[in-house]
Amino acid sequence: MVQAYILIQTEVGKAAEVAREIGGITGVTLAEDVTGPYDVIVRAEARNVDELGKLVVAQIQAVEGITRTLTCPIVHI
Repeated sequence: MVQAYILIQTEVGKAAEVAREIGGITGVTLAEDVTGPYDVIVRAEARNVDELGKLVVAQIQAVEGITRTLTCPIVHI
């Protein structure tokens, strides 16, 4: 299992709407609208890195109102 945080920037005024929509996507375990340099922070999980990439590119980035994403895979050191 691969887990990651996805940091998202949105269009002005779209953070809450984007977080709600992303929260309903399979593989997303948490989606919160926040303040700071990013507007939404998502925690997601997938079976492997390829599946995680597909989740981000095909589903999360397809949500209207998103301008940029940054995917941060979780590592256990």
